[in-house]
Amino acid sequence: MVKFEIHDLNIWFGSTHAIKQVNIEIQSNEILSVIGPANSGKTTFLRTLNRLNELNANYKITGAVELEREDVRGIEIEELRRKIGMVFALPLPLPLSIFDNVAYGVRIHGERVKKKTEEKVEETLKQAYLWEEVKDRLSESAFKLSGGQQQRLCIARTLAVGPEVILFDEPCSGLDPISTAKVEDAMVKLKEKFTIILVTNNVKQAARVGDKTAFFLSGELVELDKTDRIFTAPKDKRTDGYVRGKFG
Repeated sequence: MVKFEIHDLNIWFGSTHAIKQVNIEIQSNEILSVIGPANSGKTTFLRTLNRLNELNANYKITGAVELEREDVRGIEIEELRRKIGMVFALPLPLPLSIFDNVAYGVRIHGERVKKKTEEKVEETLKQAYLWEEVKDRLSESAFKLSGGQQQRLCIARTLAVGPEVILFDEPCSGLDPISTAKVEDAMVKLKEKFTIILVTNNVKQAARVGDKTAFFLSGELVELDKTDRIFTAPKDKRTDGYVRGKFG
């Protein structure tokens, strides 16, 4: 099933043409890795999916971004961002306990039954591969967690509101290899229930977790294919040069 359909997408910030005539389909329950050098348009593309770019006053868009055949611009913004959660490069836990960080999203969507909230917190912490590390310290401040644990807490908080899609924008950029592996393990497991789009500068990470990979360069979608093909037999020499580390 197609989750996203993007047609003739162009984005400008003032006079800067950031995304150029992009067409792409993203399937349900897959991980799409998005790679490319700095200023290639990766994060701009990602933030288009849940309309975060609209926070920039100089933003202009043409074309269509459809979530299950509905233009995202026609979806009420709070509902859209519930459906399309986002995990940022730097973990941003709330100044609350570990438990309340996750419960926050549950409560703002109307859950008032303590038992159900507790069950949802446990469920999402398990999905984020964090439960075993924090189950005996849920009342502690989230700021006492390590950076990797904070990032997995943010994943759990995102899951708690019941999204359909999770956007990851460089989620492991500041993490050590062990923490990175845990986040990657979580992503691979989560695709059973969610659609995942991962922007990463780490081509090895893209190769490890992506079902498909999209290579962006100077705002253009150069190539989109199954990940193993992108990394072993790309069709475009620019893709080959990037994945081999010849530029970027």
